Amino acid sequence: MSAIAYLKTHFIVHLLLGFVFVVSGLCINFVQLCTLPIWLFSKQLYRHLNCCLAYSLWSQLVLLLEWWSGTECTLFTDQATVDRFGKEHVIVILNHNYEIDFLCGWTMCERYGVLGSSKVLAKHELLYVPLIGWTWYFLEIVFCKRRWDEDRDTVTNGLQALRDYPQYMWFLLYCEGTRFTEKKHRISMEVAESKGLPKLKHHLLPRTKGFTTTVEYLRGTITAVYDVTLNFRDQETPTLLGILHGKQYHADMCIRRFSVDEIPEDEKECAAWLHKLYQEKDALQEQYAKEGTFPGQRILPRRRPWPFLNWLFWVILLLTPLFSFMLGVFASGSPILICSFLLFVGAASFCVRRLIGVTEIGKGSSYGNQEFKKRM
Repeated sequence: MSAIAYLKTHFIVHLLLGFVFVVSGLCINFVQLCTLPIWLFSKQLYRHLNCCLAYSLWSQLVLLLEWWSGTECTLFTDQATVDRFGKEHVIVILNHNYEIDFLCGWTMCERYGVLGSSKVLAKHELLYVPLIGWTWYFLEIVFCKRRWDEDRDTVTNGLQALRDYPQYMWFLLYCEGTRFTEKKHRISMEVAESKGLPKLKHHLLPRTKGFTTTVEYLRGTITAVYDVTLNFRDQETPTLLGILHGKQYHADMCIRRFSVDEIPEDEKECAAWLHKLYQEKDALQEQYAKEGTFPGQRILPRRRPWPFLNWLFWVILLLTPLFSFMLGVFASGSPILICSFLLFVGAASFCVRRLIGVTEIGKGSSYGNQEFKKRM
């Protein structure tokens, strides 16, 4: 094992990475709070500033995937579709099978210049997660409790507010509603059978309300839907902890572009269109399982330097005073100061681990287990 590879697995290095992310995130959240008065006289300026601030935080996570672990995301699509990336408002539909599927989506957003302006229909609980939820709040992310009677006004008002968004945005939807597990899949397919819908092997039954509502209220703003089907070579099971330890993964993403004009305006027909799309996604996953590749032209977009330069800025800004402070604490010889500092390190370690836990499949939402049962 090389020295660099060893350092990537070391707890202290992880702690320093976490320190930079957390403290920079709190700084960014504070600046975002200070931008709120700008909304009163220039909504678009406020949005532009917050896109830049969000980029400064999210690109640190992209850096872990691209630069730290060396994971590459290979696209399978056509050049005409790639030429439109970053040049139009779109809805992105991504399967939700992996702990780092959001990172793979973000790295594509970064490479095509829409990371800061990317949107998502997020579960309401994330609003209270430090850094992630707070940053999303200032970005006008649409939060939902996944109970339509309670969400109707919040979701529709949030979507309508995005119709004049100045930066090109990719609006990510996990139409399955929750991350794939075998238990959720079994219950989901029981629901499909009861409703007379074709069974899926590699996906949960899509929940159509979020998609049909998003299309309805953003029609006229969005020009297309990107269907993204993600898988990993050699049956890899990527985790955020693996990324943090510098483990390299190999992601393949099949991307298909559908003009919004191809999507029916009627809600029931739009829902049927989504069900058909997921049957096609399932067929793509089955092909990948047999052949180890997706159809389409293989394209490997180039990595950009901005995530690394942004991270380097925060490292210099935050770690220089930290190391100076550490030397002062231990040089003082004071047991109280040293114990207080070690307690701070322990608390920081706990917080970083809790943030990582948000992505873990084993600690995922029980939403799919309960909601599917209610629909039977």
